[in-house]
Amino acid sequence: MKIAISGVGVAGPTLAYWLRQAGHRPTLIEQAAQLRTRGYVIDFWGHGYTIAQRMRILPAIRDAGYAVEEVRFVNGRSEEVGGFGVDVFRRVSDGRFTSLPRGDLAAALYQALDGEVEALFGTTIVSLDEHRTGVRVGLSNGEESDFDLVVGADGLHSNVRALAFGEEQQFAHDLGYHVAAFDVFGYAPRDDLVYVSHAEPGRQISRFTERGNRTMFLFVFADRWMVGAEPQTAEERKRALMQAFWGMGWEWPGIAECLAAIDDIYFDRVRQIRMPAWSTGRVALIGDAAAAVSLLAGEGAGLGMLEAYVLAGELAASEGAHRLAFAQYEARLRGFVSAKQQAANRFARFFAPRTSLGVWFRNHATRLLAIPAVAERMVSGEFRDDLPLPDYRFERARTPLSAEM
Repeated sequence: MKIAISGVGVAGPTLAYWLRQAGHRPTLIEQAAQLRTRGYVIDFWGHGYTIAQRMRILPAIRDAGYAVEEVRFVNGRSEEVGGFGVDVFRRVSDGRFTSLPRGDLAAALYQALDGEVEALFGTTIVSLDEHRTGVRVGLSNGEESDFDLVVGADGLHSNVRALAFGEEQQFAHDLGYHVAAFDVFGYAPRDDLVYVSHAEPGRQISRFTERGNRTMFLFVFADRWMVGAEPQTAEERKRALMQAFWGMGWEWPGIAECLAAIDDIYFDRVRQIRMPAWSTGRVALIGDAAAAVSLLAGEGAGLGMLEAYVLAGELAASEGAHRLAFAQYEARLRGFVSAKQQAANRFARFFAPRTSLGVWFRNHATRLLAIPAVAERMVSGEFRDDLPLPDYRFERARTPLSAEM
């Protein structure tokens, strides 16, 4: 089948890889002019890690990753007031854990396609016209093409979801926070392999030292610190962040100078997507487009890879009967993903406390993680995935893509 996939992030290339293994002809469609690189640092484990292993890209992921040693909470004088060692996560995951820039993960997944999948960059889907045997897809470059299926893997603000299901506000559930991130060159101080974080009630700044003398900053703040309308441009985002963190202590004055000088900043609401169904007709959704758990959940990339793998596997198992495959895909994963969304709600309140008491409690509670037995008990329930990963039979058509076209 010819299958259009909107989005060249994490879920989209994963789906394209497994569809190709089953002999289908996926086409990737991406709004950005080129593959996005770098991005904020994510933790990577669980089913995503196993799928990456099956795709034979773990060496590239490990090379890009960081063996983070510690999460350190500090006060305004940079004195440690809480935190924990990251070894507990490695123990619970049997060493199958790393941290890496999201863009590096996306690049490793895209490179796994070995040039065998057509990719249209700088292009968006602007219309979907489903008919008896397929979907007529209109593109922003003025072209139209027929596909058997269309999959939205285009993130939290999915264009495919809007076209096929309706506007985002119907499905968005705000968690009460905003998030921003950027990276800079040459910032000091540097604390290699330590995630350093300072919090005041309702707002938090974290930094992480990367290779090449770069530092990534992550900002989380409660909606009450947001002034005015949602920012649209880079300058508006910088101004909103300046207002939200105005007067904050610790390293904020130096960070504010870095913020004023940058050109690129990630800025968004912290929200989940909860859909009554992940497919309609010949259109399906995966990743954040279907069921975003929120950036604060920590496992969004792995879940997107899981959904991509299962959708491709069910299409293979059903021999292309898409209605059956879509139903099986959702039946396998909906309960599991819903539980992850519920856990993300709890974690967001703990990770970014809204009150002075909440900050104090978090800082002191994390000290218990220094006790190995306590740490493993606290972490294992939320960290281990209790969903068996299916082992689908993909029978790849070895014909080069160019020969099929």
